[in-house]
Amino acid sequence: MSLLKLTGSALAKKTVAPLVIATRASSHFVYTPDAKAPIEGPTKKMNMFQAINNAMDIAMERDNSALVFGEDVAFGGVFRCSMGLQQKYGKERVFNTPLCEQGIAGFAIGVANTGATAIAEMQFADYIFPAFDQIVNEAAKYRYRSGNLFDCGSLTFRAPSGAVGHGACYHSQSPEAYFAHTPGLKVVVPRGPNKAKGLLLACIKEKDPCIVFEPKTLYRAAVEEVPEAPFESPLGKADVLRVGNDMTLIGWGTQIHVLKEVADMAKKEYGVNCEVIDLVSILPWDKETVCNSAKKTGRVLIAHEAPLTCGFGAELAATIQEECFLHLEAPIARVTGWDTPFPHVFEPFYIPDKFRCLAGIKKLIDY
Repeated sequence: MSLLKLTGSALAKKTVAPLVIATRASSHFVYTPDAKAPIEGPTKKMNMFQAINNAMDIAMERDNSALVFGEDVAFGGVFRCSMGLQQKYGKERVFNTPLCEQGIAGFAIGVANTGATAIAEMQFADYIFPAFDQIVNEAAKYRYRSGNLFDCGSLTFRAPSGAVGHGACYHSQSPEAYFAHTPGLKVVVPRGPNKAKGLLLACIKEKDPCIVFEPKTLYRAAVEEVPEAPFESPLGKADVLRVGNDMTLIGWGTQIHVLKEVADMAKKEYGVNCEVIDLVSILPWDKETVCNSAKKTGRVLIAHEAPLTCGFGAELAATIQEECFLHLEAPIARVTGWDTPFPHVFEPFYIPDKFRCLAGIKKLIDY
């Protein structure tokens, strides 16, 4: 009998277990829309990239000087945020740039400095770093260094940021803390379509340069009824999304949806009523709302996707400690990304998911 027959006979007698392929959840959060629209009037169901597109459409329609430019924006961009704008407003107002973020930022500064409105897209926030010098040393300081003779008002940078499930180290970073250290800039992060539209329109109108870090995982996952009319969300103002007396949970962007689910879990498992605050604006940030909540609850947990060390949560924690020390019942907790490059297959272990946040809440309760 040949070896082939023996092998075949042995295989025939052996029971082969069925192949089990591990499945993975598509996201680490459950998106919950805002309870009501920010203004009265007719609304339309939009996801976040459609709301951003709508905001840019409104801005270009009412301001003939407004330009939209960046890598691949002419056909709509990799996330489709500028889709249809070139067809509507022409190639002179909506156009592609070379793959050169420093050049995009420098050109945007020149456009804004002449009095026109610049809406520049950085294809991914991870690639904003070649433009760092232009943004922090030129755009942010133009008004100051010229004694208010010149400025870069009406300059807005859009940048897709944060975890997306498969982006790895070059398409997943959250660099908001780098820019929060720069006087002269305004930095915001929306949590969904309504906030994205309102913040973008406010930034475009703002007379200081702004950066909108858009959580890319929300472009399609976040859907809301969005007012068709123009409206603006205030810069520098946090939103209290849930009122509670036992603990304050602070986050921004995608993380706010994690924290809302965690608040439900904490209520069910520990009987704890959590106050959930969406910081919304990184620079300037709403110290009054945050500190009032910390004084009321006495326990604070801050969560963000960026690494722990020098993440913006450290600034919040330092301020809360200075302003609210005698009201605190426990040390301020931070649940964040780790101090490593953003991983690929290990992303589920890197992000501050609901289980890590709930463990942080338990520590605060037990302190």
